[in-house]
Amino acid sequence: MSEDVNAKIAELSDWRGKTLAQIRTLIREADPEVTEAIKWRKPSNPAGVPVWEHDGSILCTGETYKDKVKLTFARGASIDDPSKLFNASLDAGTRRAIDIREGEELDATAFKDLIRAAADLNGAKARPR
Repeated sequence: MSEDVNAKIAELSDWRGKTLAQIRTLIREADPEVTEAIKWRKPSNPAGVPVWEHDGSILCTGETYKDKVKLTFARGASIDDPSKLFNASLDAGTRRAIDIREGEELDATAFKDLIRAAADLNGAKARPR
């Protein structure tokens, strides 16, 4: 596990840190081959944004805001979402997101299905034809 992601979670000592830690666990359970890193560090967010990747392509990012944790799937528009977890960026051409607010529960099984579908999509993209 990435020490940088550990630091980002530790920095968030409220519900957002707990939520991000739970999300991280679900992602790793769904895709044991996932890699994680911190990207997009800037003065307003020196701890950056956690990013989970499979086969060198982004599965999702975990941005934190005052009122939500936003999980953005890089290629979410190409993933079936029968449980309707995507609730943000629905008009975007490529990505889709899940906004989680304080007190909200995420359907763990449906979320893991989305992670596996994203990993499968990345694997198909990475395979030679």
